[in-house]
Amino acid sequence: TGINAEYGGYLGVMKNQGLAGFKLFNLKPSKQEVLLRIVILTLIFILAFSTRLFSVLRFESVIHEFDPYFNFRSTKYLVNEGFYNFINWFDAQAWYPLGRIVGGTIYPGLMFTAAAVYWIAHFFNITLQIRNVCVLLAPFFASNTSLVTYFFAKEVSDSHGSGLIAAAMVAIVPGYISRSVAGSYDNEGIAIFALILTFYTWVKSVKTGSLYWATMCALSYFYMVSAWGGYVFIINLIPMHVMALVLTGRYSNRLYVAYCTLYVLGTILAMQISFVGFQAVQSAEHMLALGTFGFLQLYVFANWFKKHIGAELFNTFFRVIALSASAVLVTVVAIGQATGYISPWTGRFWTLLDPTYAKEHIPIIASVSEHQPTTWSSFFFDLHILVFLFPAGLYFCFRKLTDGNIFAILYGITSVYFAGVMVRLMLVLAPIACVLSSIAASETYAVFIRYLKPSRKGKKAEDFSAQKEIGYVMVAGLTCMLILYVYHCTWVTSEAYSSPSIVLAAKQPDGSRMIFDDFRESYWWLRQNTPPDARIMSWWDYGYQISAMANRTVLVDNNTWNNSHIAEVGKAFASTETEAYEIMRKMDVDYVLVIFGGLTGYASDDINKFLWMVRIGGSTDPRIKEVDYYTPSGEFRVDAAGSPVLLNCLMYKLCYYRFGQVYTEKGRPAGYDRVRNVEIGNKDFQLDYLDEAYTSQHWIVRIFKVKSPDNRS
Repeated sequence: TGINAEYGGYLGVMKNQGLAGFKLFNLKPSKQEVLLRIVILTLIFILAFSTRLFSVLRFESVIHEFDPYFNFRSTKYLVNEGFYNFINWFDAQAWYPLGRIVGGTIYPGLMFTAAAVYWIAHFFNITLQIRNVCVLLAPFFASNTSLVTYFFAKEVSDSHGSGLIAAAMVAIVPGYISRSVAGSYDNEGIAIFALILTFYTWVKSVKTGSLYWATMCALSYFYMVSAWGGYVFIINLIPMHVMALVLTGRYSNRLYVAYCTLYVLGTILAMQISFVGFQAVQSAEHMLALGTFGFLQLYVFANWFKKHIGAELFNTFFRVIALSASAVLVTVVAIGQATGYISPWTGRFWTLLDPTYAKEHIPIIASVSEHQPTTWSSFFFDLHILVFLFPAGLYFCFRKLTDGNIFAILYGITSVYFAGVMVRLMLVLAPIACVLSSIAASETYAVFIRYLKPSRKGKKAEDFSAQKEIGYVMVAGLTCMLILYVYHCTWVTSEAYSSPSIVLAAKQPDGSRMIFDDFRESYWWLRQNTPPDARIMSWWDYGYQISAMANRTVLVDNNTWNNSHIAEVGKAFASTETEAYEIMRKMDVDYVLVIFGGLTGYASDDINKFLWMVRIGGSTDPRIKEVDYYTPSGEFRVDAAGSPVLLNCLMYKLCYYRFGQVYTEKGRPAGYDRVRNVEIGNKDFQLDYLDEAYTSQHWIVRIFKVKSPDNRS
């Protein structure tokens, strides 16, 4: 730990303890430090990869969650069909009957990265399954992120010790591990690597003014754009940094070269991504970058003009030029918005500025669990001691302001705000929390390790009573905190973030593990027992999994691009069976799939999601009112006191069909729901328009076949 914090202090202690004769491979001290850094970074690389393998060891090599299944299916298509066919792929199995143009509606960086790894491995005759490549891609890039974080922290703090501590912290921080465990084949798995790489090359280019580093920053930014929509954070944070440097009198030609190269080259490259296109110069999210680019040109021109005409005459011209430029800017923005050239902010962007916006205007965004505000307990759960070291790191950065420190301060403050608005963005906060915490830890070690060294002659005045004792207490205390951080991160990774949602597990009274494989069991049943052109209606959460594992056509999926289409599905589930049948016939539905946890206690079932179906369905049909599904006292209940509208809707009947005959717990009546902890209110009913086709072993997945209309000829 001493080496990570302050080489000089630690080696000084070693020397005074009689270890000066130790020479590592007979190398000079400077070479020893380089070798030690390489060894430490290698161990961190291995640690970052291995700590993310709990899910593979406990279950198997399997893709997690929901979105990764679309990414996996797309990657297989890319590998099998090639680049050209992938870019032009029209997926007729999604969003029936609309379909989806996949190549123009995704960020393809993840798929191309996995395919490139697969092709390179096979070029060298290394046989790998594409599934295993996808499963292990996120841990591999997490290891790379640790290395890049080292360079980023070192560049910000000018300290190798801070870089090493930051790399070790980010390797195991739960806020990042939650999106980078083995099997988490999602965009964020590679995007955080691209994010930190872009920030590192940006700070490097600002410090050096090198066209090479600015070009590398633009290329890193392009990779980020290809990987994740979160690139918008980069293209707004960097202009904020530029403006902060200019306003604080830190402008230099180095800054001009760095930003102009990044903006021009990065924007041209970003426009090559079909999903981005001209949004890079038209959407409101990119206007700050464009405005900063224009401002820099005016600023440089004004300085040049001032140098040639003198300060006094320039001040006269400046007022005229400033007023004219402001008038032109306002006019251009007004015309751009009126003509639609400048597109408005998206719903997700508005949600970041106003957390209540989505719930009031776009319930489909608010219904996603990862879009909910972050609780204080989540901050501590995902960051642990970084919550306390983070402000200390900000203090040390403010105490010694540099171009790199100012960037770290802006990154830290903005990411804290966005992480508080949306729990998903904890992912963006985690790396900078590690960097700032590493600065705090390194500076603390550097100060108090000096207390452990005996003072040299002529400097006894600096000593004070209990100097060594205070040094030992502070060093030992901080070391204990870091050890607790390691224990916490390992426990969280093992218990909270290494369970694939596709395979559930529970501990039995004797401590053994019980596996619930109902999802894959049911999807396989669909694949084997339904016609290839069968159309499945389910809530949008399960669309990607059905397409990838059951290979069947779905009405809606996790892309959520068409709110009215999802609203029709929500309306069907919220209506009576008779009304829902008419909707399903219009949408050519063959089978209906619902998720039910009342038997096993699985809380993430469709009954608990049902109110969001009502809200989204009601957003397009005012006849669907949320208040109708509550009791007169305003409660959402499924027992006998529940709303008659709820007890007779399609979702209720599909989930609780035949459940009234089942005993779930000893001493409880038949039909006792183990999630809601009540006896259901409507037990004795029959389905008129649907037949039960399949129910999984633990009743988690239930599939019903829609009956054909009677022959009336």
